[in-house]
Amino acid sequence: MPTHAEFGPFSAHQIKIVNRTVSLAEELVSDHYKMSASQWLRPKYDVKTLIDLKPEEIVYGPFAQIVRYEGHRKDAALSSGVFDYYKICLQDHAIHEVLQDSPAISLFPFCLYIITHELIHIVRFSKFLQSFDASPQEKLNEEKRVHENTHKILKPIKVSGLSAVLEFYSKWRQPLEDMCSG
Repeated sequence: MPTHAEFGPFSAHQIKIVNRTVSLAEELVSDHYKMSASQWLRPKYDVKTLIDLKPEEIVYGPFAQIVRYEGHRKDAALSSGVFDYYKICLQDHAIHEVLQDSPAISLFPFCLYIITHELIHIVRFSKFLQSFDASPQEKLNEEKRVHENTHKILKPIKVSGLSAVLEFYSKWRQPLEDMCSG
């Protein structure tokens, strides 16, 4: 069985699929949180795939991670021009591995779940519903909350293959005690 290191970056065709998932996930999350286009633009973020990641943004295990940077407005010399900039770092190698090992899961619904999940985190950070620098236990609790919200947003959506992805993440909808003991 190949290891993470044996899986490379997404192909040009796969990047197009990821871009479509980003557009749909943005729409779904903004609808869920009742955010207007101007509100949606306020939380500064970007989605990058393996080819555009710095070495320190590449991890082994998760399918994506959010890295927070400090942004500065070009026209603001004072500290009032500072803002949080979030980078969703997709881990192509980890996603490829799941796609190979789980034939029922395809790229579009899997990335739709991943991107929706990460956008929910960003909205929650931006609305101060969750601290980016939380304790390990609070991060675990937040992961569970965000998985529950992701499921709530995606469950009614009619996307081919999405039910297999929702099943893949079903353990996150169990009590934390059951997850830790299983």
